Amino acid sequence: MSYALLASTRYDPFLLSCVWNNDLDGPSPYLLLHYQADRLIASAALNDKAFRYGTTLSNVKALCEKVVHEHNDFKGETALKVRVVLNPSGELSATATPVKGFTSDPTLPSLFNPITDLPPTPVLTIHIDTQPTSDTISLKTTDRRAYDDARIRAGLQPVGSLDPPASDAPDDVILYNTRNVVTESSVCNVAFYRNCRWVTPPLAAGCISGVLRRWLIEQHRIVEAVEDELTLDNIKDDEWVLVSNGVIGCQLGRIKLHTSTKTDDYAKD
Repeated sequence: MSYALLASTRYDPFLLSCVWNNDLDGPSPYLLLHYQADRLIASAALNDKAFRYGTTLSNVKALCEKVVHEHNDFKGETALKVRVVLNPSGELSATATPVKGFTSDPTLPSLFNPITDLPPTPVLTIHIDTQPTSDTISLKTTDRRAYDDARIRAGLQPVGSLDPPASDAPDDVILYNTRNVVTESSVCNVAFYRNCRWVTPPLAAGCISGVLRRWLIEQHRIVEAVEDELTLDNIKDDEWVLVSNGVIGCQLGRIKLHTSTKTDDYAKD
């Protein structure tokens, strides 16, 4: 097995005030950690010959608490991206890096109506990849070659690189498969506004089963596209796109089919 299973979550004290983020223990400072554990368990079950041991919400949470305490001050006020890795041996490990703390509900952008609402700020600049990608899967793993390749084509650096992006690079780039069906961005699930609703690519198109994507579908804030509903042919320049993952929450962007100036603050998953 050449990869490990991955869960990227967020520790942020602001989330304690978000009732929708509560888990079985009550208010949680981790963004949808119970969904992250669910996905790790389901993914490990699909690979039970390699990932020999299961995992639970309690041991994932205990690991997160340990790494947060190692990286945070005694008050625990610093927001952190927490990266949890489940190796084929069954070993769980985690690392943490500081991120800018939330100051508002991170799901609010999913309520934005591009037809009636005033444009928010900031808005991300999102490009479309220049070639199709055929080897993405719904599992979130440490094998990011397809995503890093797309980022490099867009002038971005692989996630985790300290090198600066190209001067005309966007904030993110959207991938598509060999049938020209949109799948996801290099770090996020995506949704486009169609017929007065946000529409996201189906998992069958080749996108990761994101935890916030799952929550947004359950809350009827986004719906899955029908087959071939979101293709390159119907993506328009300057149209709105909703991006989401388990670290940044939801953010809004606009499609730029030509190079454009990017925003500055985009916390990568």
